Amino acid sequence: MAAHPLAHADTTSWPALPLEEWEPTYRTVHRWSQVLGKVRMALTPPVNHWWHASLYVGERGLTTGPISNRGACFSLELGFHGHRLRVRCADGRECGFALEPMSVAEFYRRTMETLRSIGVSVHINPTPQEVADTTPFDLDTVHASYDRDAVERLWRILSSVDEVFQETRWGFLGKQSPSHFFWGAFDLAIARFSGRPNPQPPSDRVMGEAYSHEVISHGFWPGGDWPFGERVPEPVFYAYCVPKPEGFATAAVRPRAAAWNAKLGEFLLPYEAVRTSADPRAALLEFIRSTYEAGAVAAGWDRPRLERAI
Repeated sequence: MAAHPLAHADTTSWPALPLEEWEPTYRTVHRWSQVLGKVRMALTPPVNHWWHASLYVGERGLTTGPISNRGACFSLELGFHGHRLRVRCADGRECGFALEPMSVAEFYRRTMETLRSIGVSVHINPTPQEVADTTPFDLDTVHASYDRDAVERLWRILSSVDEVFQETRWGFLGKQSPSHFFWGAFDLAIARFSGRPNPQPPSDRVMGEAYSHEVISHGFWPGGDWPFGERVPEPVFYAYCVPKPEGFATAAVRPRAAAWNAKLGEFLLPYEAVRTSADPRAALLEFIRSTYEAGAVAAGWDRPRLERAI
């Protein structure tokens, strides 16, 4: 008798994370991540597609990576393993504070005080991005939840997804992004570019820079309220093309649980379908490869030039 698929599911690296169980913490931590991202953006020279502003999956949580500051260097880490905001300096100094239930206003105040203690003075726009409630960080006393178990599970998911995203980069020779975390929408993403400019980039300054060139993107998003009005009630993987080529929406993609979402204009694959599969890593790779191929074929990308023969 064949084993049930769940008998082989990796529930340690791919744990459950039902949105309804941790959404108050999600909303709080989302804003905390934006504080870190805005500090990095304020102190880092601009890079195309806003790559200078993103965070990265680190060994303990989300990190800014190295930030230069008047000849010195430091990093900020939102540590979901160990539950601590860590500031590390190139000269060996380290400081921070425990992550626990606290308001966004308190987190913002303590983060800025910690930075000042190492000689970093930085001004950021305190208004959160891509969320419905735009109460400035320094005034937000409503969002104050912190579920340690939930953020630990989030960190394990991000680490597993990041590993798969890193694996996919070898086969593509064209311009591509790192695996990076966009704090605006709270998603981990990778992107591949054809090398051709987008003939009709968005007129909005932020989106215009992000989508200045033809791109196929993949990512993981915990779900929730999408900034443009759509609510997704569970964690998902996504895939989209900009500009969207004719035929992409009707392409046959894998695994079978993946489906086109007309409101969002992208393919969605429920995280639950991946984590409960016999091989979550293989299921995610199948989704990335099949949706990339569908987009590249539909858009007429020069695949022999862009792809490595493996």
